Amino acid sequence: MDTQNTDQNIAGADAGDDLSGVEPLDGQLLGIAAERDQLLAEKVDLQDRLLRQRAEFDNFRRRAELQRSEYLQYAAMDLVREILPALDDFERALKHETADQDYAKGVELIYQRLAEILKRMGLEPIETGGRQFDPNLHQAVQRVETEDAADQSILDEFQKGYNFRGKLLRPAMVKVAVKP
Repeated sequence: MDTQNTDQNIAGADAGDDLSGVEPLDGQLLGIAAERDQLLAEKVDLQDRLLRQRAEFDNFRRRAELQRSEYLQYAAMDLVREILPALDDFERALKHETADQDYAKGVELIYQRLAEILKRMGLEPIETGGRQFDPNLHQAVQRVETEDAADQSILDEFQKGYNFRGKLLRPAMVKVAVKP
């Protein structure tokens, strides 16, 4: 019996109470839905910003790695460029005759070791023997008029030219045949 009275009291309170200070249920739902939509929009915006920041960071990392790689390659290129005169000196020393064969053999071994190290680093000599003159690879130091060779062919090499990792490091200084 107590439960019946309690149910009636509750039902009576609902019907007879003044709820003027409380929003209707539909208004509360609309407010909650609007807040939910705003939070979803903020979530989408934050996710978009996060993805853009990640992409920006990845691009920065790639650029930094590329710059580092280019810097190291440039530094190695400068080092090799500075060593080339010593390599040229060894080549000139090998062309001279000497009475001491052990000394000549030692100079040759040092030259071979140095040339091999530079080759592993990426140094490649430019071939000139029997080739046509190419202004992108060769520097014409002397032009000789001759009928014995084809026009613009290389007759002699004064100084070797080199590429370093596919880029021209130093052009070959050559003597070029010219038709009269």
